[in-house]
Amino acid sequence: VLDGIVELKLTPIDVNTSLNLKDILFESGSAQLSEVSFSQLDRIVEVMITNPGMRVEISAHTDDIGSDAFNQSLSDKRAHSIVDYMVSHDIPDNNLVAKGYGEKKPVVPNDSEENRLKNRRVELKVLEVLN
Repeated sequence: VLDGIVELKLTPIDVNTSLNLKDILFESGSAQLSEVSFSQLDRIVEVMITNPGMRVEISAHTDDIGSDAFNQSLSDKRAHSIVDYMVSHDIPDNNLVAKGYGEKKPVVPNDSEENRLKNRRVELKVLEVLN
């Protein structure tokens, strides 16, 4: 802040930009959003409202605990839960794609609880930005 002026560094929203959405949490083994998720989701809603031509994929990922089929189903339900929240906050559903990846795309090996935590995540990927 200099003489009451705040300088902000903004990152442009580019196609194929992916963001790990920290603080999007669920009850264990459930697609029920935890209360702490709502402030992060509300910020994403604001970005989407400010950029109405933006189309995004909401992807949910799990660790390797449980069967492949269970993890795939759980991640699909979690991605849809987030999309449902955003649609309920006036984001057009045609701007949102829900995609569950289950345990197929780990960011680190599932060889410790710390790593499993990193693999349980939600990401937002920009698919399209129209003006």
